[in-house]
Amino acid sequence: MITMRDVAGALGIGIPVLWFLMAFMASIPVSWLRRFVRGVTARHLYAAASGALLSHCAFGYESNLYLMVPICVSYGAMVVSRRMCGVISAVFAFGFLIYCHVMFMSGDAWKSGGIDHTGSMMVLTLKVTSAAFNYQDGLIKDEESLREAQKKSRLGKLPSFLAYLGYCFNCGTILVGPVFELRDYMDWTEDKGLWDPQAENQPPSPYAAAFLAAVKAFVCMGIYMYMTGTYPLSFLTTPEYMKREFGFRVWYQILCGFGARWKYYFIWSLSEAAVMISGFGFSGWVKPTPSDEPKAKFSRAENVDILNVELATSAAEIPKYWNIHVSVWLRHYVYERLVVKGKRPGFWQLLATQVVSAIWHGLYAGYLLFFVNSALMIAGARVIFKWQRSIPKSNFLAVNLGPLFGFVYTVFVLNLTVMGFLVLYFDDTITVYKTVYYSGTLLPVVIILLGEFIKLPRAGQNPSVKKES
Repeated sequence: MITMRDVAGALGIGIPVLWFLMAFMASIPVSWLRRFVRGVTARHLYAAASGALLSHCAFGYESNLYLMVPICVSYGAMVVSRRMCGVISAVFAFGFLIYCHVMFMSGDAWKSGGIDHTGSMMVLTLKVTSAAFNYQDGLIKDEESLREAQKKSRLGKLPSFLAYLGYCFNCGTILVGPVFELRDYMDWTEDKGLWDPQAENQPPSPYAAAFLAAVKAFVCMGIYMYMTGTYPLSFLTTPEYMKREFGFRVWYQILCGFGARWKYYFIWSLSEAAVMISGFGFSGWVKPTPSDEPKAKFSRAENVDILNVELATSAAEIPKYWNIHVSVWLRHYVYERLVVKGKRPGFWQLLATQVVSAIWHGLYAGYLLFFVNSALMIAGARVIFKWQRSIPKSNFLAVNLGPLFGFVYTVFVLNLTVMGFLVLYFDDTITVYKTVYYSGTLLPVVIILLGEFIKLPRAGQNPSVKKES
């Protein structure tokens, strides 16, 4: 008789990871069955119960006990103190997440082939925080003081606790996401907005899109297994690697970074398939050009745009295409809320946002070092973009070399600095950074400093002509 141990051994993974993968793949049929549930209350109950069951199968019975803590505290804050519920939820949810990071040290578990519920807690933290802020924003009467994201997502009334549980667990999205807004979940469950059965344009069948997403997921897994098997991360700390020349070290780190990303592409693509097949992934109809027929869009389910990540010509564009919904959450609930009204955001808002992202991922030094480096990388990319805008369009060669330089810069800095995210520990991160002479950090710093001294006019602008006051 074949046992779980036999299957896990054949796949080269631990038994806890096998349980997680089985529950994760089960989220597709579980989400599909949601299409046949009728009645708002029944839908909330199904979303909550099915998500809790998948969480139990993936991580054990304790997982739901931990997940219920921020759920109950956040909902209680919305009931007791609407004016402060966003702040209360954010402080408690992130504090409890940090406690779980310290208690379970998930990075150690993941590196040794284990897994725990901390990843689900990360998703839940963003959900309960955004829901509380949206309910708090519902008190604001001055429409002019609200940003577009606030107008779209704010809540006029508090949903029932069962509806809130359905939002938090929703058919297995609690496992790896994506993160979404409570208002969208309520509209979907109640057949409103995009899902209104009386609407002129009905939501299309999601089966073809879900199938393609599932196929994409397993292609990504194949690439990940090949790349990590051919270019193992463990080689970075061996004496043989240390003896190799600088160019080889840089190239090997680029390949390691490239290979590691395909694991996330697999996870997010499979999650995308589950959200699509439930019908929730539909996000409207779009026309590529005015003369084209409307095409269905499923961006609510999409969490990564692989081609735009791998072929990005500007590092500043990466957050738009990588872990998309978390990036949107960081922009709406951290970056924009740190900007003083009437002033433009700057480097410090960017740095604070990246530090929050680092803490959200975990308390390993490698996370913090990578996300601080990512703030420098994005700031450097903005300088490069300003330089590119100063190139006259008549200079055909320079205009076309600009994006190429941006692509090389992105590949170089991203893959060298992401080593901290992969090796986690401070000593290991510094050792790996040192093998390439900290060039992934120094290059954006040099570009930022040059940007302070090299002020180029935009193309077509005469630098000798000053604006009249």
